[in-house]
Amino acid sequence: MYRIAHKQKLNDTVTLMEVEAPDIAKKALAGQFIIFRLDEFGERVPLTIADTDPVRGTVSIIFQIVGRSTMLLNQLKEGDYILDFVGPLGIPTHIEGIKRAVIVGGGVGNAIAYPSAKALFNNGATVDVIAGFRSKDIIILEDSMRSVCTNYYLMTDDGTAGEKGFTTTKLKALLEAGNKYDMVIAIGPIIMMKLIAQTAQPFGVPCTVSLNPIMIDGTGMCGCCRVSVDGKMRFACVEGPDFDAYKVDFDELIKRNSVYKERETHDKEHICNLTGGVRSNA
Repeated sequence: MYRIAHKQKLNDTVTLMEVEAPDIAKKALAGQFIIFRLDEFGERVPLTIADTDPVRGTVSIIFQIVGRSTMLLNQLKEGDYILDFVGPLGIPTHIEGIKRAVIVGGGVGNAIAYPSAKALFNNGATVDVIAGFRSKDIIILEDSMRSVCTNYYLMTDDGTAGEKGFTTTKLKALLEAGNKYDMVIAIGPIIMMKLIAQTAQPFGVPCTVSLNPIMIDGTGMCGCCRVSVDGKMRFACVEGPDFDAYKVDFDELIKRNSVYKERETHDKEHICNLTGGVRSNA
């Protein structure tokens, strides 16, 4: 059992939790993830490790409330327990040899981008961050991200904060201005990562994306997390989640990730007549 040490609402649909998991906190590196299960009826859900505190023995996770499991997780309070909290899983983000990087985060993807920015910045790299959101009211981690980067560029679709425009617009402007990067790291909605890759490729700069396919066991055995990279099937849970953006079949990934959209919508709308809430074993 894993105790929730801290809970914080970041916006109406995104929550931060610090979970007591000392063994994971000692070992986790940027880019790795955990898989949680709320109870014996719960599904296994992967979440990127947003931060760790080895001294306190806590692991920070940031999640968007999109389906039944995240809705139930969000109902828990400080002091409550999670049945399973397994990790660290996945291959850490490559940071060695990178002297200058630009990290692009889209929406809640900024929670995944933060540990990569922090690791690179603490390793002595110059780090530019482009953080994109639809509007001012859903911005997350701005102060945290500013503390671990050299330049922070805030973009909103509607112009209510930072600059009006998309992450691709800012990336293209930086590259056209002559900024030389060893790596572009893009994390966010699949379509955003695809467009970032298309923007970066003409400039000849390497580009890495962190993929979020459907995942169950985290060991590569179930095969649900398979993605096509360079024409070959790869398992994101054990061979990723980071991959060369120029080799990823984004269109296939979009189709696979949309399989459960209808079910997620149903879970959001379903209200139990007995409890008034969502049933964990419905």
